[in-house]
Amino acid sequence: MPAPEGTPLNSTPRPHTVLAMGAGIHRQLLDGTALTRLHAVAHVDTTTAVTDLTTADPRQLAATEVLFTHWGAPLLTEDALDLMPRLRAVVHAAGSVKHHVTDAVWQRGITVSSAAAANALPVAEFTLAAILFAGKRVLDVARVYTDTRARPDLLPYYSGHGNYHRTVGIVGASRIGRRVIELLRPFDLDVLLYDPYVDAHEARALGVEPVGLDELARRGDVVSIHAPQLPETHHMFDARRIALLKDGATLVNTARGNLVDTDALLAHLVTGRVHAVLDVTEPDVPPADSPLYTLPNVLLTPHIAGSLGNELGRMTDWAVDEVARYAQGLPLAYEVAPDELIRSA
Repeated sequence: MPAPEGTPLNSTPRPHTVLAMGAGIHRQLLDGTALTRLHAVAHVDTTTAVTDLTTADPRQLAATEVLFTHWGAPLLTEDALDLMPRLRAVVHAAGSVKHHVTDAVWQRGITVSSAAAANALPVAEFTLAAILFAGKRVLDVARVYTDTRARPDLLPYYSGHGNYHRTVGIVGASRIGRRVIELLRPFDLDVLLYDPYVDAHEARALGVEPVGLDELARRGDVVSIHAPQLPETHHMFDARRIALLKDGATLVNTARGNLVDTDALLAHLVTGRVHAVLDVTEPDVPPADSPLYTLPNVLLTPHIAGSLGNELGRMTDWAVDEVARYAQGLPLAYEVAPDELIRSA
């Protein structure tokens, strides 16, 4: 099991650290400042990254105490861990660790840290923009303006739209969901929350109204999904629940594509009854002939809500901070517990 709070993880300075991630990613991830900071706290070769543990230098792996991972990290199976007998910590400079951390990691008492909290920030910012733009019907008016190239008669055309006391439904009080709730506080919006792990007392503390998922679907002017991808959340917005959305409602999905039955949603989108902001879809890339690309009531983006560009630097900084804590023998600040994965992406 992970070391209890306050228990030193390491007693040697500059632990031997290996970068493990997809080919070439380390060059985008580690800029000059990050390189300097990482070299100051760890013995690490930052000129290369391990993409396949079975072909990596066995002497290097045998000395590894910290694995610094990112997208495309190799799977940490029993056999892989046997190559790293001194491994004490996996520091992930990205969000979910489900793609490379296996039960074997927990069973060996290896501590796992994630920059998921850092990655939550740009997703929440993207969501806030989507919610506010949906309330103002920004996409609609922009298209009308482009088509007519004249000032549209806004008052009758957009009667009833705006962001004054609109109802926003948040599905999932995840890191991202909670950050969205926090960002919505300055606005005159009524916020609903569905999360089976949040009781009424905690919901009130968050400043939201706890409701069932069907009620949230019926009442929300904008419904934003922030639930994890789990067997029980597969198609949580199926044909029945999508039909509950009110006319003119906007469904925002920045979580996982398979939380929404895309075909069922399309049936309502093509009629114009509802709107959607989809940063993730099922499949990940819709077929070339999908109406999602051309429907005027859909904003389709290729999974850009999370950290991109200079936002990767935030996750890198948080991860380097974790390596520094390990080097000082301090508990990691963003340790991931195995039971958390049941409720996280």
